[in-house]
Amino acid sequence: MDLFDKCQKFVRAKELMANGHYPYFRPIQDTHGNEVEIGGRRMIMVGSNNYLGLTHHPEVQEAARKAILKYGTGCTGSRFLNGTLDLHEELEERLARFLGMEAVLTFTTGFQTNLGAISTLVGKNDVILCDRENHASIIDGCRLSFGELRKYRHNDVEDLDRMLSMVPKDRGKLVVTDGVFSMMGDLAPVEGIIEVARAHGARVAVDDAHGVGVLGPGGRGTCEHLGVTDDVDLILGTFSKSFASVGGFVGGSKNVIHYIKHHARPLIFSASLPAAAAAAVLACIEITEREPERRARLWRNVNKMKKALSELGFEIGPSESPIIPIVIGDMMLTFRFWKILFEQGIYVNPVISPAVPPGKDLIRTSYMATHTDEELDRVIEAFASIGHELGLLGAPS
Repeated sequence: MDLFDKCQKFVRAKELMANGHYPYFRPIQDTHGNEVEIGGRRMIMVGSNNYLGLTHHPEVQEAARKAILKYGTGCTGSRFLNGTLDLHEELEERLARFLGMEAVLTFTTGFQTNLGAISTLVGKNDVILCDRENHASIIDGCRLSFGELRKYRHNDVEDLDRMLSMVPKDRGKLVVTDGVFSMMGDLAPVEGIIEVARAHGARVAVDDAHGVGVLGPGGRGTCEHLGVTDDVDLILGTFSKSFASVGGFVGGSKNVIHYIKHHARPLIFSASLPAAAAAAVLACIEITEREPERRARLWRNVNKMKKALSELGFEIGPSESPIIPIVIGDMMLTFRFWKILFEQGIYVNPVISPAVPPGKDLIRTSYMATHTDEELDRVIEAFASIGHELGLLGAPS
C-alpha cells in the first residue's frame, strides 16, 4: 500500500472548490479590524477572535514597531538557550500579576502551550479527565503525554465525578477543560469541576483562550468571572484572541511553572516568541486594564446580536461569550449559507463535523468592541434575508 493513497482519495474539499462552496484558506489582502478586503471587496468581519478590537490600536502597533527596532524580527533560538529576552520575562511577570497567579511561562503559540504543559505534567501512571468538546490542542496535549486519557460528557460534573471515582487513589489525576468553548461559546462549570476534583485529589487546568480579556470584572477571564482564580491549579491561554498577537501562556504555582520550563519539549525545542509579539501583548494588557469601557462596548454589541438573532428564530445555542453560533444542522446548507453571506460582504466561519458533533453544523460568528451599530445592522439584515431564502426561518412578516 502506498502511504500517499489517502491523499489521492481525499476529494471532499476539491468537490466544494468545484461547486464554489469552499470557504477555507481565503486570502485576506488588507484588514482594518472590523473590515477586511478579499478579492478586492470590503467585507464586514464577524469571524475574528479580535474581541477587544486591539489589532489596529496605535499603541499596540507602536509597541511592536519599537520592539522590532530594538530586538530585530526574531529570536533565532529557543527560550532554553539563546532565545530568552528580558522582554519575555517582563511579559511573564506582568501576566502573573494580571491573572493573579504566582508565576507564568510563555510559549510561541497557544497550541504549543497545551501540548507542552499537559504532556510534561502527566506521566505514565497518571490519568487525564478531559471534556469531550475540549479544543484540539488540549486533546493533542493529552495524547502526547504518557498518561491515560478519559473523556467525560460535555460540561457534565456528575459524569466527571463518576469517572474520577473509578480512578485508583494512587494515580495522579488532572482534570482539564476549556473555560469558554470555542464553537458554541458556552462556559465550563468550573466551580463544580473544582469541587469534584478536590474531593478526588485531582488537579484542575482551565484553558481560557477565549475568556481572558473578555470575562470577569477586570477582563481576567472565566476564573475571575466565576470567582475561582485562587482555587484553580493552572490557567492556560493564548495571545491570538483579545491580546491581538500570537503566542501562549500557562500560569500556576512557582514550582509547577519551574518544572514545565525545564521539561516541556515544545518550549525547549522551538524558537521563542518574537519580540514584536511580546511587546504587543504588554500593550494590550495595559489597555485592557485602563479601558474597561472597551469591554462594556463589546458586551453591548454581543447582547444586541444575541437578541436580534434569537428573535429572528435562529438557534444560537448556550453561548455566554462573544462567540455566537447559528446552528444549521446540515453540512451543505451550512456551506450555502456561508456562500451567500460571503457574496453579500459578510465574513463568517462555517463549522462542520468533526469540529462540532454530527448534526450541529453551524455558522460561527464572533464580535468585537469596535463593531459599529451600522455594521451590526447590516449583519442582522443579511442573516434575516438568507434565513428566509434558505427556509431556516418562517415566512417574513
